[in-house]
Amino acid sequence: MKEFIESGKAVLGIEFGSTRIKAVLIGDDFAPIAQGSHDWENRLENGIWTYTLDDIIGGLRDCYKQLKNDVKEKYGASLTTLAAIGVSAMMHGYMAFDKDGELLVPFRTWRNTITGPAAEELTALFDYNIPQRWSIAHLYQAMINREEHIPQIDTITTLAGYIHRRLTGKNVLGIGEASGMFPIDTEKKDYDEGMIRKFDSLAASKGYSIKLRNILPSVLLAGEAAGELTAEGAALIDPEGDLQPGIPVCPPEGDAGTGMTATNSVKERTGNISAGTSVFAMVVLEKELSKVYPEIDLVTTPSGKLVGMVHCNNCTSDINAWVNILKEYSAAVGIDVSMPKLYDIFYNEAAKGDPDCGGLLAYNYFSGEPVTGFNEGRPLIARTPENKFSFANFARVNLYSALATLKIGLDIMTKDEGVKIDKMFGHGGLYKTPVVGQKLSAAAIGAPVSIMATAGEGGPWGMALLAAYMIKKTGLETLEDFLLNKVFAGNEGSCIDPDTAEVDGFNKFIETYKSGFAIERAAVDNLK
Repeated sequence: MKEFIESGKAVLGIEFGSTRIKAVLIGDDFAPIAQGSHDWENRLENGIWTYTLDDIIGGLRDCYKQLKNDVKEKYGASLTTLAAIGVSAMMHGYMAFDKDGELLVPFRTWRNTITGPAAEELTALFDYNIPQRWSIAHLYQAMINREEHIPQIDTITTLAGYIHRRLTGKNVLGIGEASGMFPIDTEKKDYDEGMIRKFDSLAASKGYSIKLRNILPSVLLAGEAAGELTAEGAALIDPEGDLQPGIPVCPPEGDAGTGMTATNSVKERTGNISAGTSVFAMVVLEKELSKVYPEIDLVTTPSGKLVGMVHCNNCTSDINAWVNILKEYSAAVGIDVSMPKLYDIFYNEAAKGDPDCGGLLAYNYFSGEPVTGFNEGRPLIARTPENKFSFANFARVNLYSALATLKIGLDIMTKDEGVKIDKMFGHGGLYKTPVVGQKLSAAAIGAPVSIMATAGEGGPWGMALLAAYMIKKTGLETLEDFLLNKVFAGNEGSCIDPDTAEVDGFNKFIETYKSGFAIERAAVDNLK
């Protein structure tokens, strides 16, 4: 392995997640051989969820340094060159730069719910759902707000696009990530030209001369070349100077595209659930939906196939908070229990709960939740004196709550639009404890849910696979065939079918959940 690494045959994927930056190095068989990570958290500054440029670059460097150390410790090898690199990041958001490459306003992440008027107006203009977190919604909201930076804009991009440009000098995006900046024409595999003209006219009516095509990154498909690591890019990643320039870099993607890749769910009638700080589900569609749904985003796979996506801002944060309470309680009574064990206890206890959680109700809204119409959130649990209040039901209702908003969106696709799902693939923190999260997800969706042995590798591994596809595909080999025949080779993972009693229980819970929105609304209005 030392010779393999030092001869530059390994492939690197790096992903900027919401709470962790992670790097995964893969070998010739596509399996991970080393990794590095850096923990970070967004910050709320002047009402904006953001990360600073120092956070971003410092995190990248620390993550890569941890990878170098892992390679040195495991194999005694020095990391100086690679076969290919790919970078991905949390989806969408807004980064605007002037002609000198200076950031004009702090990075606005996916977590912000501050673009409601813009998203609503653009959705009506395009007859196409524009979610609040999309870059175009942020840009137009800034125009509505008459923000001073608008006339200075030379380019706008996402976090993945920003990192890629710093590494290669190329202002490009993979089509999956680009589809969260602006709607894509899936036939032409590029931004929708008719909608671009409509936006330019709208901007002109506001007094702005911006031509959208000139400020958006160029769109590339999976497998296409997206530049090479420059000397400046190599120094950015590795200030110690070991990493050499000239390495091919694949199109940057979002964590939605890498999640699809990492779970082999890039073909029609398959999908994946990525469940961590936020949760989203992607279903590759066989045809367009019949109408616009504000709960469903239309994006694409890294190769440009149409995807119905339900994205929810909140998932495991409230579970994490409750498990931390258990940790504090354990310490208070003099018992030392590790966090992984506490998570397993919590999840396994949830599996014992009643299918309808004994009537308990919980909202996990740390932040706003556009799918259900909340611009702010307040975590809460509610019950009547008659409800069956037990540890098992308490744990279960928190897991249900993590999936509830997602279910509301997916029900629109499966029940209202008749979208067929043969199988969903799960990955992320919700599935670290075996079986439980998987079983409850199957109940929520009403479809089989599989977990791959590689599910824990997640997005950075998926990004490494996209980089490997760029340099290892043969002829006209599609991404779907590359993954199916070379990477996964028949590995379907462990599959759990939905249990009828649990499906019925989740459906009963979701009706209580919907009817209780007034409780959550009152909490938002009165808990300041």
